[in-house]
Amino acid sequence: MKIKAAVFNEVGEPFQIETLDLEAPHAGEVLVKVEAAGVCRSDYQLITGAIHHHKPVVPGHEGAGTVVEIGEGVTRLKKGDFVALNWAPNCGTCFYCLDGHPSLCSTFTPSIWSGNMLDGTTRFSKNGEQVFHFSAISCFAEYVVVAQEACIPLSKKVPAPVAALIGCAVTTGVGAVINTAGVKPGANVVVFGAGGVGLSSIMGANLAGANRIIAVDVNDTKMEIAKTFGATDTLLTSPDVHKAIREITDGRGADYVFEAIGIPAVQEQALKAVRPGGTLVLEGLSPMDSATNLPGAIITRRELTIKGSYYGSANTAHDFPLFADLYLNNKLDLDRLITKTYPLEDINKAYDELIEGKIARSIIVF
Repeated sequence: MKIKAAVFNEVGEPFQIETLDLEAPHAGEVLVKVEAAGVCRSDYQLITGAIHHHKPVVPGHEGAGTVVEIGEGVTRLKKGDFVALNWAPNCGTCFYCLDGHPSLCSTFTPSIWSGNMLDGTTRFSKNGEQVFHFSAISCFAEYVVVAQEACIPLSKKVPAPVAALIGCAVTTGVGAVINTAGVKPGANVVVFGAGGVGLSSIMGANLAGANRIIAVDVNDTKMEIAKTFGATDTLLTSPDVHKAIREITDGRGADYVFEAIGIPAVQEQALKAVRPGGTLVLEGLSPMDSATNLPGAIITRRELTIKGSYYGSANTAHDFPLFADLYLNNKLDLDRLITKTYPLEDINKAYDELIEGKIARSIIVF
C-alpha cells in the first residue's frame, strides 16, 4: 500500500514528507493505522547527529492507533484493538526479560538498532529501495507495520494523543520515579529539564507523595509550566543552582535527582544536588559519542547511587494500562502535557517550536 510518512535522509536536513510503499504484515506482525504521534526530542537527535542510524529512516517512536490487519500467528491482538505503541518490544523469554528488565530484551534490541524487523528486512520501501524503521515503530507515518509485541491494548476511552504520550514520555518520566528510583513518600525531589519527560517525572513525584519537588530549566516559560504540574519550587539553571537546591532542602541536597535532558554537563551539575546517601537517576538520552565526568571520590565518600533509567524501567504490558487507568481516574493529568497539535505536513514546524522551549509536548494528529 502507498502511505505518506516523514523521512529522515541526512544529518542537518529537516524531515521530508514522502510517499512510501508499505508491505503487508508478516508472521507475528500487525498493521496499525496511526492516529497520533508525539513530537519527542529523541527523533530530532537524528537531525543533529546525536543518534546514529541507518538512512533513510522513518522516525517517530511515541504513537497510538488502531490495529487494522494482523499477520499469521498473531495471538495478542485482533482487528479493531486500540493500542499504544511500545518502542522497546520484548520477547518475555530471554535473559533480560526474565531478569525483570524487558526494555533490554536481547531478542528485539539488535533488530531495533539495525532498523529492521526481526527477520532482517524492512516493510517500508521507495522505488524498490528499503527505508528503515526507527525504534521498532516509525510512527511519523499514516500506517505502520510493527511486531505484535510493540502494541499494548488500551481502553478506547483514552484519547489517541494521550495514549501516544503513555507510549514514551509518560512511561519514561513517571516510570523513572516509580520503578527506577522508587521514590518514597515525603522525599525531596529535583528534576533537571521540564520537557515532556521531566514534566512526567514531576507528575510521578506527586503520585509518589514527594514533599518538595524542585524543577530546574533554562527557560522561564518551562518554569511556569512546571508549577502547573505540581513543582513546589522552580529554579533557573545557573552554575550555583545546586547551592539553591541545598537551601531549599535543609542544607542537605535532594533525596532523588532526575536528569531528564541527556546533556553531560547537566548530569554533572545534577550530581552536586544529591544529598549524601541520595540517588541520581539519568533518564535523558545523551548523544551516543558523549561522556560524563562523575567523580568517583565524591560518589564513594558520599555513598551516592547513580542509576540509568531506560524507558522508565518499565514493564510496558503492565505499566501502559496502569498509567491509562490513572489518567481515567484523574490521578495523572496527561491532557495538560499536550500544548499543541499539528498535521504531519507541519512536523518541522513542530520541532522548531519544541526547540524554542515553549512546548510541554506537541502531537502530530492524523
